[in-house]
Amino acid sequence: MTALYIVLGIAVAIVLWVIATFNKLVSFINRGKEAWADIDVQLKRRYDLIPNLVEAVKGYAKHEKTVFEEVTKARSAAMQADGAEDQGKAENMLSGALKSLFAVSEAYPDLKANENFLNLQNELTDTENKIQAARRFYNSVVRDLNTALEVFPTNLIAGMFNFTKREFFELTEEDAKEPVKVSI
Repeated sequence: MTALYIVLGIAVAIVLWVIATFNKLVSFINRGKEAWADIDVQLKRRYDLIPNLVEAVKGYAKHEKTVFEEVTKARSAAMQADGAEDQGKAENMLSGALKSLFAVSEAYPDLKANENFLNLQNELTDTENKIQAARRFYNSVVRDLNTALEVFPTNLIAGMFNFTKREFFELTEEDAKEPVKVSI
């Protein structure tokens, strides 16, 4: 009879451990979704600011049509990107286009003194900082999830329930070294 209690106790302990491990992995997945939603909110804010910024620059630099087209094309691609890797590539392209836009603005002193343009620059700078913070949080959650999926014995539970690793939201080295320049 004692052996039955021991076996039953071990079985209950294993079931409880599987449940706890499963719940821990679900928690990581949900934190990752929440972190991605935070990034998404800031990216949408950025996308909403860009047309206003382009319009402000257009008023002063009408002959810079290719720069405006690049920004518009990059914004559209970024809005349609799906997944962390595609989103990262699209955001890199958009950051490059914005660098070109701000480079154009440097040639127009009246534009640089325009209050609307300065406000848009400040809002964009603030949004870029929030995107960076949200990206760091997301990547830390992904790191924790991916680590949990790789360590033994959690990887056994992850395999049984088809948990998969997530991608980091990364910038290319070039973009990581050079943030979008917003000068006043």
